[in-house]
Amino acid sequence: MVIPLRHFLLALGFLAVGIGGGTVMAVTTLPGRPGLAHLHVLLVGWIAVTIMGAMTQFVPVWSGATIYSRRVAVAQLWLVTVGLAGFGVALLAGALEWLPVGATLMLAGIWLFVYNVGRTLARARPFDFTERHFALALVCFALVAPFGFLLAIDFTTPVFESLPVSRFDLHLSHATLALFGAVFATVVGALFQLGKMFTQAEPDRHSDRLLALEQFCFPAGLVALALGRGLTVEPLARAGGIALLLGLAAFAVVIGRLLAGATVERSPMLVRYWVVVAALVTWVALAAPTWWTDPLAYESLFGHPDAQALLLLGVFGFVVIGSLYHIVPFIIWIERYSDRLGFEQVPMIDDLYDDRLERADFWATLAGFAGLSVAPLIGIPSAVVTASHVLATVGIGLFIANTLLTIHRHGPDGIGGVLVSTLESSEETAPAGSGEPDVDVPPEQ
Repeated sequence: MVIPLRHFLLALGFLAVGIGGGTVMAVTTLPGRPGLAHLHVLLVGWIAVTIMGAMTQFVPVWSGATIYSRRVAVAQLWLVTVGLAGFGVALLAGALEWLPVGATLMLAGIWLFVYNVGRTLARARPFDFTERHFALALVCFALVAPFGFLLAIDFTTPVFESLPVSRFDLHLSHATLALFGAVFATVVGALFQLGKMFTQAEPDRHSDRLLALEQFCFPAGLVALALGRGLTVEPLARAGGIALLLGLAAFAVVIGRLLAGATVERSPMLVRYWVVVAALVTWVALAAPTWWTDPLAYESLFGHPDAQALLLLGVFGFVVIGSLYHIVPFIIWIERYSDRLGFEQVPMIDDLYDDRLERADFWATLAGFAGLSVAPLIGIPSAVVTASHVLATVGIGLFIANTLLTIHRHGPDGIGGVLVSTLESSEETAPAGSGEPDVDVPPEQ
């Protein structure tokens, strides 16, 4: 259990750096290429590392298969963490010749993650809705990493002169596969399962039809959009973008119907998932005319040029924060309290975090998100924009503090134990030359 928890803890560190850096960038100028560093810290350091930890934990649970290798899961985290840290420092310092070093480490870590979870997922047959989306996400992760590696090298050593694509075209495909493939496919697959679990509701026949539409439109649209952008074929990119948006709109309706039919009381997950649905529907509505007009423009890379906050914070941010409010306490509860159930009084999973901090972080983040989303669309005073940045920073800071306090108070070894604890000795001293994955170690060992 400590392996995914370690992923989440380090991802929170990157989140703190990213949010703090974004606030600094709003009031002053940083050296080097701070915008690129900030984007990678949030998308790779926070979102992707969280996804890596979540898949490592829950793919075995959902698919009924043991993780292929826990040692590989440990290695993937440190390779990506060290590589991203070096990548970000090189961007800020202007030392672009060191970018390939960080990119190489991230490439190795991401490919280890894809191999490890892919070998685990391969044992599940037939794939269900979530597993199909996870498989698509893994394929996108596997492509995004080498694309990013080539882009990092090209900062100092031209590599596209002998290739049939330009740097700009590969950059568009890299960003498309990263955001809408690796991240969005994971979000869709996980949110469907988590939505059913947290609402205690099941999709009806209308939702099943919408899910069938999503399962066709989203993957096909993603492939067409990435290829159209990479090959500079505007009709293909346009058709792909509209199909992708249609699939996501159908999925948003399904999640909205699940939330509306919830048979449980308020929870940190449900209130944040409502924000996700509202943000996703709004983002789709804004992105559709933008991608129809010019899907190849750099300004339309993430949809409407003024709707980035809707996508990055409203969809990705709130779905990750909402999910972690269950996942982190769940892991700690299983690790520390599950064996005591029936022998002594133990807390419930929702009792592990501070509910007052949770409500405070929700309202502060929501207010900040609302200001940041509306500001570029209608134009509001700069003082309001600054206040929105501060509110969002405070809200996310409260979430980080609440999560860290949960680990500190209830984790078997606290925060330090999560970072420095080692795997069981039986896993670290596998027989030499056995060539077998560490999947058959008896639980008592």
